[in-house]
Amino acid sequence: MDYIAQLAADPAAWVALATLIVMEVVLGIDNLIFISILTNKLPEAQRARARRIGIGLALILRLALLGTIAIIVQLTEPVVSLFGHGFSWRDIILIAGGLFLVWKATKEIHHNVDPDPGPDLFDSGGVSLGFSAAIAQILVLDLVFSIDSIITAVGMTEHVPIMVIAVVVTVAVMLLAATPLANFIQANPTVVILALGFLLMIGMTLIAEGFGAHVPKGYIYAAMAFSALIEALNMLVRRSRRRPGPDHGRPH
Repeated sequence: MDYIAQLAADPAAWVALATLIVMEVVLGIDNLIFISILTNKLPEAQRARARRIGIGLALILRLALLGTIAIIVQLTEPVVSLFGHGFSWRDIILIAGGLFLVWKATKEIHHNVDPDPGPDLFDSGGVSLGFSAAIAQILVLDLVFSIDSIITAVGMTEHVPIMVIAVVVTVAVMLLAATPLANFIQANPTVVILALGFLLMIGMTLIAEGFGAHVPKGYIYAAMAFSALIEALNMLVRRSRRRPGPDHGRPH
């Protein structure tokens, strides 16, 4: 308790906490977009429960990883060397998660562009995605994003209580934002393609980082923010065009 009291009285600890919360929330956007798109493919009655389970799993994974920080730090040590480049377990996990994200985003973009491509061997008819399959896919990406999130937290502070508070606050924000974001994506079909484009870019970024090419996160989120701003302007233009003018309905 004395350790917690000392942290609470330290202004630097509060600054670290605020900075880490902002960083974790920004990093959580990737996870949230994926969860929103994936759960929107479920029957409406199952969507909210799937989101709660998916985000709850993210919390459990991140808290569990915080309990094994010594192991997590060692994940950055090279374990295999190919073509003169050393790959750590973190690199391998990022590459695998990036490939999965690229595959998933590409598949969803294809489905949105061509919603009736013909019979699919993996399609059981009716619902395009089962509840268990959705949770399994969310769990895979939760693991990838959680490891990246915890490694980022370890690099920003050495105090585990600060990391725990930041993780809990971040997941609470994700939980509050999940349904409004999913509903917004569902109500605006063009936003679906934009969000899938974000996931494709994030997947490529994970692969690049796995191969040792550092991509500043600021560039990624600046591009996402700019694209979202352009789409928001497009939505306003479309809405204004649908709105009847002042002369609408008047006799000529």
